[in-house]
Amino acid sequence: MFGWRGRFGLIVPSSNTTMEMEFHRYIPEGISLHTARMPLRNVNEEELTKMATFATDAAKLLADAGVELIVFGCTSGSFIGGRDFEKEIEMKIEEEVNIETFTTSTAVIEALNVLDIQSLLVITPYIEGINQKEKEFLEANGFEVLDIRGLGIEDNLEIGKLEPYTAYRLAKATFIDEADGIFISCTNWRTFEIIEKLESDLRVPVVTSNQATLWMALRALDVRDELPLGRLFREY
Repeated sequence: MFGWRGRFGLIVPSSNTTMEMEFHRYIPEGISLHTARMPLRNVNEEELTKMATFATDAAKLLADAGVELIVFGCTSGSFIGGRDFEKEIEMKIEEEVNIETFTTSTAVIEALNVLDIQSLLVITPYIEGINQKEKEFLEANGFEVLDIRGLGIEDNLEIGKLEPYTAYRLAKATFIDEADGIFISCTNWRTFEIIEKLESDLRVPVVTSNQATLWMALRALDVRDELPLGRLFREY
């Protein structure tokens, strides 16, 4: 059967075309991924807030597949309500389906802490209003955001069309020596190919939304395969 080592469910925005594909390319043998979707076309506060209300319905459908873990796979959708918003989402899903659940924002916070990244640079594809919400969320969780820069894209399908080098180049252009590390935000921004190159060139750890989410999911399933996705996977 598929998923003999572990089976997890992933809830993504309906317009996300990247997260599943990156996961499928790197998921270890024996792990199966099962996906449900929530309606979202544009990455703005109104649509993100509304999208989160569909999370429990998506989780119920995933529960039918016998998943052992549920992941809410959207960064902005799990921080848009401020500090502890991600915990509210997790609690509502767990109460509804009785399956362990975490969000991408939870995974990012855990990854930043494990890598001891306290002063960080954040790059995103988002519009300025979403960037400000993310800065507030990270600072409320104890991190120092030295700079946050976005590409100003609201249409989520357009974000999904971005090539990985766009993240690499923006991170390099933003980098300053005072930074402990870099966080590349958005589960619809393709980044897996450039994580190790960025770490090698800038000599600091790199966390991305999809990398942190996959790392936390595999650890929750007690799967410890080392994947070529940066220090997070090599050392932790």
